[in-house]
Amino acid sequence: MKKLIPILFILIGAGAGVGAGIMLKPAPDAVDMVDHDTGAKQMKAAEEEHHSDGDIEPEYVELNNQFVIPVVSEDLVEALVVMSLGIEVDAGQTEMVYTREPKLRDALLQVMFDHANIGGFRGRFTDGNNLDVLRVALTEAAQSVIGKSVTGVVITDIARQDV
Repeated sequence: MKKLIPILFILIGAGAGVGAGIMLKPAPDAVDMVDHDTGAKQMKAAEEEHHSDGDIEPEYVELNNQFVIPVVSEDLVEALVVMSLGIEVDAGQTEMVYTREPKLRDALLQVMFDHANIGGFRGRFTDGNNLDVLRVALTEAAQSVIGKSVTGVVITDIARQDV
């Protein structure tokens, strides 16, 4: 009996939570009234227009392993930057990315090492302009390996750990 009481409390609590969520869910019209951000509405309209043209959506290929970039100062490693990247390619080009991944990783690592060597991962390294410069350089490196089917590089994760 002692073992049954905690299970009963969990079930009652979960049921009450689900019931409260259902009861307090806003009506669909209320959600539309709250969404007064014109930018979001324009984005939705642009997406609908894009889909109606019959354009093919790009594919995003997440590279399998993270990149680890040392930040060196006075011949000592002062920090490590860990990044995960995705490659935006034209539809149907996913397999080419995986086929050329070793060469692609080499080219991308070289860009990230160069970025670290010029101080790109020091200070406010997540500043938008700083990351834009890095994205452009990474995209150019990816295009040199895979070709013009690469339309961009997305940074999915980035972290810096001081040593």
